[in-house]
Amino acid sequence: MKNYLNFENEIKDLEIELEKLKDPYNQEGLTEVDTQKISRTQVELDQKLSDIYSNLDPWQTTMVARHEDRPKSKFFIDNLFEDFISLSGDRFYGEDKSVLTGFAKFNGQSVLVIGQEKGEDLDSRIERNFGMMRPEGYRKTIRMMNLANKFNIPIISFIDTPGAYPGVGAEERGQAEAIAKSIECCMELKVPTISIIIGEGGSGGAIALASSNKVIMLENAIYSVISPEGCATILWRDPKKMLDAAKAMKLSAKDLLKLKVIDEIIPEPLGGAHRDKDLMLDNVRKSISENLDQYKEMTSEYIMNDRKNKFLKIGRNDGFMNNAEDLSNLSIKKNNFDHIFKSKKLLFGIGASLLLIASLFFLF
Repeated sequence: MKNYLNFENEIKDLEIELEKLKDPYNQEGLTEVDTQKISRTQVELDQKLSDIYSNLDPWQTTMVARHEDRPKSKFFIDNLFEDFISLSGDRFYGEDKSVLTGFAKFNGQSVLVIGQEKGEDLDSRIERNFGMMRPEGYRKTIRMMNLANKFNIPIISFIDTPGAYPGVGAEERGQAEAIAKSIECCMELKVPTISIIIGEGGSGGAIALASSNKVIMLENAIYSVISPEGCATILWRDPKKMLDAAKAMKLSAKDLLKLKVIDEIIPEPLGGAHRDKDLMLDNVRKSISENLDQYKEMTSEYIMNDRKNKFLKIGRNDGFMNNAEDLSNLSIKKNNFDHIFKSKKLLFGIGASLLLIASLFFLF
């Protein structure tokens, strides 16, 4: 049974009608298929899908990103990679089933695959903790990333989480420290890293694995520091203002590409990734292949600096730096402060402040 979102009622009606036309024997009095009406209905359905999905607002995009039929990390791992060997445990506390990790082959090349997994049904979602990782999950991925780095193996991550698990036990075991260590590990790697946001990219739970050379999003995925409901609750004291929050947060792939927070958008089939999973697989496979090829001839130092510069350049396009192309060296140059000492008004202000402080010191 298909699941429909609340803005897809017209699509639902057309698809039900189409199914009846394709199977006329379920209706009394019909004994043959009306192919012309099927064709007209299919054209109408495609047009309706195009009209709706080309004009999604940010909250509707959020609902599509959370769609329960949307392909999950396990689906991509099972169908994109060969000889996947799952590895478990963080060697400190235990196993976190909300994240899948292991080595595999992609087009004959060894890769490390990491996938945040939400689960397909209620039982698997509970087992996977709805994709919300605990500290042991991040420590497991750190262990695996360091291993991949040691053997010069590229890393591919599939991001799909509402955020890191906020439970008391997770906090007691060092959730914040584990996320920070994961980000640090990602930035220090000398192998190519590719992160693909396939559904939700929520808060530190996502950025812990998305600090990569290439951050890629599916067309209807979202990537934000907090959920729209959480943002609305904090700013407006009203969780029903999700649309206002979603608009303000710029969480869609188009907005984030414009802001240069992400590097690429992978197009989805008409009506979302869940409507044609095979086409979605082909698009993701093509993107991974092209991005891995870019780093084949690059040195480890160049790969690490490329990642560092990518994040240092975010938000600096209209800033104070004249050249943001090479930001790896953050040492302060002496001549950067020459304009300060040339300003007579500024020097006079500093001198007056020092005199005032000295006089107060002697008075008291």
